[in-house]
Amino acid sequence: MHQAAILGVILVSTLCSKATQIPFFAVDSPRTAVCNSHCARSASKNDSWDLNVKPNVNATGHLVFETVSSFLQHWPNTRYRNGHNIIPGTVPVGTLLYHGRGDSNLPTVPEWTATDPEHSYMFCRGSSETGCWHLTLVTSRPLRVLYFDGSSAAKMKDGPMDTQDIVGWGEVLPDRYFEERKRVVDLCDWGKPLGIDGYVRMEMDFEIVVCDFTAGVEIVSMANLASQGRGGPGGPGRPRPSDVPAFNDSLLTNGPFETAAFFDVIHSGSRHNRYPGDRRIKLDLTQLISFYDIALVPSLVARRLNLERWDHRLLGITPADVAAVRARLTQAYTTSPPQPGSGVDWDTLFKVLVDRYDDRFEMVRYVLNNSTSHDALVTAKNAMSLFRVMLQPYILHTATPGSGSGTDNAWATPVFKFCATSHTEYIRNSPTLFSKLTPSEELLLNAVEETNREICRVVVHTWADGVAAGLDDALPVDKPIHPDGDALMGRWKADIERLMAWLDWSVWTKCRPECSFEEMCYLPTWPFMGKRGYGDGPPGRRPERPDSSSADDDEYLRPQPRCVRRLEPYTKL
Repeated sequence: MHQAAILGVILVSTLCSKATQIPFFAVDSPRTAVCNSHCARSASKNDSWDLNVKPNVNATGHLVFETVSSFLQHWPNTRYRNGHNIIPGTVPVGTLLYHGRGDSNLPTVPEWTATDPEHSYMFCRGSSETGCWHLTLVTSRPLRVLYFDGSSAAKMKDGPMDTQDIVGWGEVLPDRYFEERKRVVDLCDWGKPLGIDGYVRMEMDFEIVVCDFTAGVEIVSMANLASQGRGGPGGPGRPRPSDVPAFNDSLLTNGPFETAAFFDVIHSGSRHNRYPGDRRIKLDLTQLISFYDIALVPSLVARRLNLERWDHRLLGITPADVAAVRARLTQAYTTSPPQPGSGVDWDTLFKVLVDRYDDRFEMVRYVLNNSTSHDALVTAKNAMSLFRVMLQPYILHTATPGSGSGTDNAWATPVFKFCATSHTEYIRNSPTLFSKLTPSEELLLNAVEETNREICRVVVHTWADGVAAGLDDALPVDKPIHPDGDALMGRWKADIERLMAWLDWSVWTKCRPECSFEEMCYLPTWPFMGKRGYGDGPPGRRPERPDSSSADDDEYLRPQPRCVRRLEPYTKL
């Protein structure tokens, strides 16, 4: 081999071998370009079936998995406000949309519509003498829309607007986070040549920015409703967020009706908290674009290193990556005929995996942390029964201690591999099916494989550990290792906690203890941000965030669930 070629191979191997310790290079250089294309695949693909090999630190398949599993669901997108996905979709014929106003005019510029009337009624503002106006629309043809995940309608400077900035303005502009009118007008101008009718976003509930109220929608009614004296600022259309009070004791000053109306918005949004979410929007996952796609957007890898997911943003994305994202998005709307994709029901496949493991891991964690037995090995044996149930479809008859070679748990490798590949083996290895995958579907396939692989690795590793200790009655060993029970339990607890933290599924975030029937479990939602309320008003009226040492700031940065009253919410939180 030519000397220069040998050096090139060594360089790539050296760079990629360090991918588990350091991020890809943040500074563009020739060697960065070499490693970005090669190491991106290495960071997401692991061909080793060693039960001791953990996921690459730069891998993002589990992040893609969790965000895709959360689409159009209010709870997880309130918990993590900074969205990382943009997905083309449609709003089917016959779908009702709602728009509150201070007059009876049909909007002539891009405006906001709500998917639930409780949301739009907040903006139905007028005096008690004149009433207010509530427009109901129906889609007369499928609307072509683009969905931004996260709390993408929350006017906050910490990142919820990043993906919209990329699409509409071609760069992240943090100082313009409150320029809402300019943002939606520019988005509609950008999307008009592509035939985009509107944009799906989320705040207290889901909304759709409709770019043209004369295209694809018809008027069902323009109702002159009783406004209960809800006049004041806002006028036609949407009021300024500074006019929306914080969800706290200050609501007492607005009167019972006003307070109940705001609470109803929170309550209507909560109906879409969990899967399947708001099904009035149909997403095309074959055209998904994710900023967690390290092959498409390699410049963000270094930016995320050692950051908690709360702090993930698009700051630092390079112009080249922005261009790649916008080109992919343009292609999604302009390719004719559209790419049909593979036909795989990705939404259901993701749901199958979550359903298979979410409550089982909660039960394992409960058993390991709440045993009343003084004998750690008794608790370990109870946990082993749960591990075996999870693995039962994958425990091969030939997989027995002593049947492997190499490390002590190598005998369990066939179980690991069978468990990790069972849901995707056909998709991956069928030449006909795999050839139909769009680039987005390849990302989805990798997300399922990476996530399921780590689940199976940890569960099989722990189960094999218990088998060696003689704790699986269905697979006895001749010479069991008699471990220190407390040490074994400590190791298992750490493994399960680490796995659940890595998966970070929002289904595990809930009010504990559960709320009473008269309450609902609530995550701080813009603009009702905690007990102080941080309704980010316009310049000059914007309240300062509290000091980082306060409990309220923790709630602002990392929303945590709490119970609030459903009945007479204005009397007590």
